[in-house]
Amino acid sequence: MKIISTKVMKGPNFWSNYRKHIIIMKLDLEELEQSPTNKIKGFSERIEQLIPSMFSHRCSESHEGGFFLRIKEGTWIGHVVEHIALEIQTLAGMDCGYGRTRSDSKEGVYFVIFAYHVEKAGLYAAEAAVRIAQALVDNVPYDINKDIEVLKKLKAKYGLGPSTQSIVEEALERGIPYKRLNNSSMVLFGQGIYQKKIRATLTSSTSHMGVEIACDKNETKTILKSAYIPTPESELVYDDLDLELAVQNVGFPVVIKPINGNHGRGITINIQTLEQAKEAFKLAKEISEDVLVERYLVGADFRFLLINFKLVAVAKRTPAFVIGDGKSTINQLIDETNLDPARGDGHENMLTKIKIDKLTLDILAQKNYTLETIPPQGEEVLLKDTANISTGGTATDVTHLVHPANVFMAERISKLLNMDICGIDVMTENIEVPLTNQNGGVIEVNACPGFRMHLSPTNGKPRNVAAHVVDMLYPQGMPSRIPLVAVTGTNGKTTTTRLIAHMAKQAGHLVGYTTTDGTYIQEHLINTGDCTGPVSAQTVLTDPTIDFAVLECARGGILRAGLGFDNCDISIITNISEDHLSLDGIDTLSDMTRVKSVVAHSTFKHGYAILNADDERVFNLNEELDCNIALFSIEPNNQRVAEHCNKGGLAVILDNGFVTICAGQTKIPVEKINDIPLSMGGKADSMIKNILPAVLTAYLKNFTLKNIRIALKSFIPSPQFTPGRMNLFHFKDFDVMIDYAHNSGGFVELKSFMEKTISTCKIGIIAAVGDRRDEDIRNVGVFASQTFDEIIIRHDKNLRGRTKEELNTLIMEGVNSVKANMQVKVISDEKEALLYAIKNAQKGSFITVCTDCVQETIDYLSKMHQEEIQNSETINQTLLKAS
Repeated sequence: MKIISTKVMKGPNFWSNYRKHIIIMKLDLEELEQSPTNKIKGFSERIEQLIPSMFSHRCSESHEGGFFLRIKEGTWIGHVVEHIALEIQTLAGMDCGYGRTRSDSKEGVYFVIFAYHVEKAGLYAAEAAVRIAQALVDNVPYDINKDIEVLKKLKAKYGLGPSTQSIVEEALERGIPYKRLNNSSMVLFGQGIYQKKIRATLTSSTSHMGVEIACDKNETKTILKSAYIPTPESELVYDDLDLELAVQNVGFPVVIKPINGNHGRGITINIQTLEQAKEAFKLAKEISEDVLVERYLVGADFRFLLINFKLVAVAKRTPAFVIGDGKSTINQLIDETNLDPARGDGHENMLTKIKIDKLTLDILAQKNYTLETIPPQGEEVLLKDTANISTGGTATDVTHLVHPANVFMAERISKLLNMDICGIDVMTENIEVPLTNQNGGVIEVNACPGFRMHLSPTNGKPRNVAAHVVDMLYPQGMPSRIPLVAVTGTNGKTTTTRLIAHMAKQAGHLVGYTTTDGTYIQEHLINTGDCTGPVSAQTVLTDPTIDFAVLECARGGILRAGLGFDNCDISIITNISEDHLSLDGIDTLSDMTRVKSVVAHSTFKHGYAILNADDERVFNLNEELDCNIALFSIEPNNQRVAEHCNKGGLAVILDNGFVTICAGQTKIPVEKINDIPLSMGGKADSMIKNILPAVLTAYLKNFTLKNIRIALKSFIPSPQFTPGRMNLFHFKDFDVMIDYAHNSGGFVELKSFMEKTISTCKIGIIAAVGDRRDEDIRNVGVFASQTFDEIIIRHDKNLRGRTKEELNTLIMEGVNSVKANMQVKVISDEKEALLYAIKNAQKGSFITVCTDCVQETIDYLSKMHQEEIQNSETINQTLLKAS
């Protein structure tokens, strides 16, 4: 078997609107299509032996062992690959859960679909699952543990740490969208002007100066002392001479630490001699040039966590240790402790594995112990001298025990350093009494404190400290989302998107929008090209200058990676017709309807899906959507609309020549259709079908009727507002229109418009897209012959797998099926074809160029039009002078 392709979904998608993070692997089973699992000798026994944990997979049997039962009865290897991909991720600490396997139209080809938490791990799992399944089929040994170790490393490297993950999960619980900004811990919450950023537990509101102060332990102590906060005596040292003087002044026992270290690195405590101090000084110098000598305080280590300047949790931290059983060596006890699934490498799990280092060996040596020593039953053997969770320590929640005076002190410290989130380390015997210089002190203040010890303490009550972070970022009543309108369909998406954006701007919004032409931020084109996919959507939604988004959502982006957002307020489906079929596994109009419906299914339950009531496939989606429905129709007596409004529904129609909003039985006339420039005097049905859902969107977003009317009157079909969509140029003796018609639906609308256009000769410059079906290309010829008197066939720059001759032949087959004697000329280059048509146009002609290169053709024709105007002005001036 072989992998044909692998896609990563990051949003609502063709396969699932609710599970956004899934891998789609297209797998060709080749000869294995003829070999379900019950026909592969020994397969069932081998997979149960290799991955016994898969017994928990219920599969369609809905009970444990269900998947193994399916294997015995016989299932296809693609299904097996799906389950293996899920299980090896679970064994690596990423319980993903969701998977499906679906057959393609081609025999032996399957779409293997499964969830992931970490993208790179998901992609690795896809390939590893195929290798494992093949090894099981071939009955060859396979070391699955190597794959699991790789997956663990990928999780540790690219996954979010527990602290960041807890904030993300809390935000998701509240419906706040998020996006990772890098492969580390930087995350953006919210959209547009409401966005907030975090990096681990630093937030966009955290004081930079506060972080700088907290990172300098000496400066921190200076501020604390000046505020009469209990803190141990200390001195800053730079060399051995300074060290000796500092030790004398402070007095043994002392602590030596780098001035800007973290996670306990370079710290040595309870130093009793000058020799020990010199060794500790060398260790600290490896971390920082400046070193602090501090009086050693006796007591327990407590971490106070403050968020938004309020104390939210306190944990008593205990250094890493093991308890003797009278049988095992210290080394064996450490190994056993590290087997705890709660322990991981670094910060990946709630606890960290205990690592044996020089400090561990030195601590053991002080007791005349080695790693091979067998401590007696019940003895606690200390392995580290600092209580950091990152070095294997444990934590006990003691929040409820803290004396009010200590709460006040901690909150005062956070304000003294202007730290909205910080961790304060306190040494004392008892936090139930006020802290003084006689019973303890504040050791240091930490920026970006870890949450692990509070979220899941070893003992005591877990504290949802992440909730306090989200409360601070988004206080009650503060929005996190901007209004989001998503537009999809076969034709009309771009113009509808542009018109809605124009209306929103007229209503006073700062708008970002995406189209097939580019991405726009407040009318500024920031990126050109087809920007209808998820990347462009995220560009808009993560821009901090906008408060309203309109996103064109095309088929390609949905199939390639899913939507670039989770939910929208309003979705629009303009229509569904034959285009892009037999591409990416989408073979029928029913398939295409499913693709487009992804956008409608993403609509919030309280939002609105605006559906074309004149399109049966679009209209029928209303039965499966879990949101409000609004309809639009170009037909004033559409029965579907009438029934919908009779039930109190919302719609927009053409009524007595007016764009009319129907709210139940109430009719609100908006504007006469012939007076709306985009309707081309009421002749362009295709444009009217764009106007209607745009007006309904504006009404739903509470734009005033005055602003709606102004926007409709000021939105002119032109290269400025609708590039490549019915851009009309009036020359002296003929008219030229640039249009983007490229599929059957587009040509049907073009035909309707041309039937209402009076001219002496209608000339069409047409082309067909190479990756469409033969019948779609023939239809270009059929519709062109029904629309024009003369045809010029041109070719796109990208022929998409066809030759020019093939395209010409298929188009001509369509032409000849309607008009065998049609006047047809082939001029491959678009500009040359246009120039030929203009030079040979008779007076009163109407030339339509169905363009491939929109902006190039607009520029070319604009220049030609301007030259004619200038020449005309020169002639008029000459005649005026002569007279």
